[in-house]
Amino acid sequence: MASSSLSYNSSSWTPTQNKMFERALALYDKDTPDRWHNVARAVGGNKSAEEVKRHYDILVQDLMHIESGQVPLPKYRAPSATFSTSRAIADEQR
Repeated sequence: MASSSLSYNSSSWTPTQNKMFERALALYDKDTPDRWHNVARAVGGNKSAEEVKRHYDILVQDLMHIESGQVPLPKYRAPSATFSTSRAIADEQR
């Protein structure tokens, strides 16, 4: 994540809570009454509506940084010879 999310650490989120957060955002759109309370309830883990809204704001900020090119793309390594060789062997066995 971008530096903005790394600097905010007053409340930790598990991978499961993040997934529930994503699903709840899809379910409760911006026009839903009491959106942040509903999202907090869906996330669980005693997250408050304020924590959920702050988490959303950080996500939006991170996305803006990524889309504006402020976050460098990761430098992926080329596939290793071992992976290529084992894949070729697996393909031959088919």
